[in-house]
Amino acid sequence: MPIFTRRVRALAVTLAATAGLAVPSPAQAGTSGAFVALSDVAPSILQDIRYDTRHNFVGRRIDGYRRPMCILTRQAAEGLRQAQAQLLKRGYTLKVYDCYRPQRAVDHFVRWAKDLADEKMKAEFYPNVAKDRLFADGYIAEKSGHSRGSTMDLTLVRIPPRFQRPYIPGEPLEACFAPRDQRFPDNTVDMGTGYDCFDPLAHTDNPAITGVARQHRDLLRSTMAAAGFRNLPEEWWHFTLNGEPFPDTYFDFPVSRGSLH
Repeated sequence: MPIFTRRVRALAVTLAATAGLAVPSPAQAGTSGAFVALSDVAPSILQDIRYDTRHNFVGRRIDGYRRPMCILTRQAAEGLRQAQAQLLKRGYTLKVYDCYRPQRAVDHFVRWAKDLADEKMKAEFYPNVAKDRLFADGYIAEKSGHSRGSTMDLTLVRIPPRFQRPYIPGEPLEACFAPRDQRFPDNTVDMGTGYDCFDPLAHTDNPAITGVARQHRDLLRSTMAAAGFRNLPEEWWHFTLNGEPFPDTYFDFPVSRGSLH
């Protein structure tokens, strides 16, 4: 970076700090190269970015998702590449549902959760939870580890992947914890529940999950742990890189290829 440019940025940071304003990080400004597209690092990992679609608990495309792509810190993407290499040897591939999540998307979730009249996706994603309990029960929060760039939601898919039909807005909904052949026909292996299931059955070690679903959860968790990730006990699909590079920073750049440049 030229000396003049560095001085200008330093002056801007000083003025912003003096005024009490938030200072954009290098990643937010698109200059650091700290974030990458997962497809550039591990192209064999499948992507089914649900918040860029209407098939999610809100029922509409979420703010901040401009492209159906997975963005992660470079370290997290390289960790997933390591996990993928091990799973491919066993006849599986990873599939990501969500990766970096901008703060504006989290804000969208919060606004939705406060609108108690909007329950159009309840029958699939939270059939047994009253919407006015989503904050108290921990399903919705004002901050998300995803916004730090090293957390992702993912699952396992058998190779070769089965066809997965698109979600049709307005189609009849089935509970996310219903038997696998009754739920939305995701091409994932049986994990006991669908993705983003607001229910205790989604807890990774719930004793009611047995058989092949238990085996799949354990395989996913052990493989991810070996690659340097830790699981969130309340969500079998949720993993965060140990030693993440931005443990205290919540980013808000949009999910798009342009944000990486």
